[in-house]
Amino acid sequence: MSVAGESGRAQQMRAKAQEIKDEAARTTDPKERQRLTERARRLLEQSEQEGRGGSQKREPM
Repeated sequence: MSVAGESGRAQQMRAKAQEIKDEAARTTDPKERQRLTERARRLLEQSEQEGRGGSQKREPM
């Protein structure tokens, strides 16, 4: 995968994390809000790794 592809994937992951955060802000159930907030946090962490090319699942070049 190209560097541009990795960057695009990372951007998509960050956008999805923002959507999840927005959904968490709208929910009235505290447990659901916490679940969504944690999901968004994990997705952001993954996007940072993806952006750095730090995924362990990639094949060596």
